[in-house]
Amino acid sequence: MILDSLENAHQYHSLHPLFEKAFDFIRRTDFTQLQEGKIETNDPRLYFSIARLRGKDPQDARLESHKRFIDIKAPLVGVESIGWKAGDELMIISEPYDEKKDIMFYHDFPTTYSKLYPGQFAIYFPEDGHAPGIGQGDIRKVIAKIAVEE
Repeated sequence: MILDSLENAHQYHSLHPLFEKAFDFIRRTDFTQLQEGKIETNDPRLYFSIARLRGKDPQDARLESHKRFIDIKAPLVGVESIGWKAGDELMIISEPYDEKKDIMFYHDFPTTYSKLYPGQFAIYFPEDGHAPGIGQGDIRKVIAKIAVEE
């Protein structure tokens, strides 16, 4: 997991060939003009999702992980806390891996929490268990979904 300010996003471009494109989209897009939902790009290895949700209590957030995609999460409105636990410590599967949705859920609890404010981002790799959506009130965010390099 990586947590930083969008101002520093350029420092992470070398981690994946599509990170620069993903961060440019997040920094340059006027999200007030876009509805919630999926945004395709001209590259099938990169898409975005704009989500709106009500913040939930930490005990109601489920740990999840992905195998095929890296998540870059950036709040647009509201503050989102996200629980984290190392993937090699995730032990209790609550829902097996769904290949179509690229997601698996766990009964485990996060070992730490991070708060994300607008102007910040977090990167979650396949080895990162994460429990998103924790917070108070309305949260609107963009999620870049980037295919793992093979």
